[in-house]
Amino acid sequence: MTTPIMKSPLTITDLVDWGVIPTMIEGQSHTSGKLLYKGPEGRSECGLWVCTPGKWHCHVTRDEFCHFLEGRCTYVHESGEVIEIEPDTAAFFPQDWKGVCTVHETIKKVYMIR
Repeated sequence: MTTPIMKSPLTITDLVDWGVIPTMIEGQSHTSGKLLYKGPEGRSECGLWVCTPGKWHCHVTRDEFCHFLEGRCTYVHESGEVIEIEPDTAAFFPQDWKGVCTVHETIKKVYMIR
């Protein structure tokens, strides 16, 4: 097996349409991305994810590490904790994290789900 790599993720434009967020509150956030790797039985996954502006309910079903490269958004945990995301922000969302995400400017992130 070779090592999957993604060079210059900010410049990648050949994205796959992943559809709209199904839990919208306001607007219509549209997602697209590029899969770098998917593990056996889909237990782990990493790649590039892009999401357009909108506000939606967010439930993280598996641990997810994100490095946000572009755009701005706000995550508000159901406890009230506010997480402001701007370019070059890294965040870890544990399994079962729940809250609301508001994308202010289209975000682009590299991610790892396990």
